[in-house]
Amino acid sequence: MSVVLSTASLSASDRAERWHEAVSRTFVPLEVDLLEEEPSPGRIASHQLGAMQVSRVQAGPQVVTRSKRLTARGGNGFLILTLQRRGTAVKEQDGRECLIGPGDFSISDSSRFFRKKAQSEFCFTSFLFPRKDLRVRDEDLRALTATTFSSREASAALVTSYFARMAREAANFDDVIGRQLICTGLDLLSLLINERRDRFDSQAPDTAAVILVRVRDHILRNLSDPHLSPSTIAAAHFMSVRYLHKLFQMEGTTVGEWIKIQRLERCRRDLLRSPARGIGVATVARRWGFVSPSHFSRAFRAAYGVTPGDWQVHGLSGECGTPKRV
Repeated sequence: MSVVLSTASLSASDRAERWHEAVSRTFVPLEVDLLEEEPSPGRIASHQLGAMQVSRVQAGPQVVTRSKRLTARGGNGFLILTLQRRGTAVKEQDGRECLIGPGDFSISDSSRFFRKKAQSEFCFTSFLFPRKDLRVRDEDLRALTATTFSSREASAALVTSYFARMAREAANFDDVIGRQLICTGLDLLSLLINERRDRFDSQAPDTAAVILVRVRDHILRNLSDPHLSPSTIAAAHFMSVRYLHKLFQMEGTTVGEWIKIQRLERCRRDLLRSPARGIGVATVARRWGFVSPSHFSRAFRAAYGVTPGDWQVHGLSGECGTPKRV
């Protein structure tokens, strides 16, 4: 469920107090100093995606501080990845300062002092999640807070595009897909941090897991392509089809089965919306790469215990019961 907080309807004199409350309620307790005599309207739209909170924030010039006093009062144990959309900001933590511009992102740790200053109107998307969910060393994370990750750099660009896409679709994902997407996103972020800290070794035991993260991201970006196959996926990653199959075997599945599960989940989601739009089952199936309507129908029924048509008509009413998982 999305939550929207806005100060647009308030008088300028009331906006500062309400905005401070909105910011601290959305993230962790923070001190907010607005830099305008008459504060501009502010708006925060948030959506919970598993253990991650995704928020889009728009407001006027201000300084936000996570002071030592506030860290002593709680709200620790979280990381905030901030993807700048408009305007610039100066971030400070762990003895460093960095300038964040549109397309850049940075990481803040709520357990220690940090400050962010925006001297003009801005818009950013933030991702608040538990520190324990990011599998990197504390020393490596501490070394990269208040650091600019630019979308012009290869690995950072992948993280930027992935999180930006996840934010755009956050309200449309169910819990199962949401958790999978979060795991993939945090794996990509861990890879980037390890790469920045020179901990990536092509001969290391976890290399296969890192490659699998990239392969899955490629698959998710190309699910609508009916020609997506082990051979095209392997070619895109300069590996043999045999090695690609081994990557998925380590996860207890196959390439084809993983693709089918992702496509079916998206079809299941879209079928609930399509009646109001006059979109048929076959159209939804083609949208997600199913060429044969009969094959799609059989696969959907095997996965969820109902036909696509029945799910489209009765899915939200409960008449179909609870679909079984693949």
